[in-house]
Amino acid sequence: MDSASAKSAQVKETLDILQEMATMLNTNLDRDTIALCVSLCERGVNPEALAEVIKELRKS
Repeated sequence: MDSASAKSAQVKETLDILQEMATMLNTNLDRDTIALCVSLCERGVNPEALAEVIKELRKS
C-alpha cells in the first residue's frame, strides 16, 4: 500500500470512529458535517467556538 492509500485509509478510519462517537452521543451530525468540523479545527478554528455556533444554528 502506497503512502497516499495508507493516508486515505487512516482518514476513513478516523471519520468512521468520529461518526460512531457522534451517533453514540446523539449529536445528529452527519459524516460530511463531522468532516467539515475536523477540517475547520485543523485550520485553527476554536473547537469550543465551533460547538457554540452549531448549537446556535440548531436553535434557529
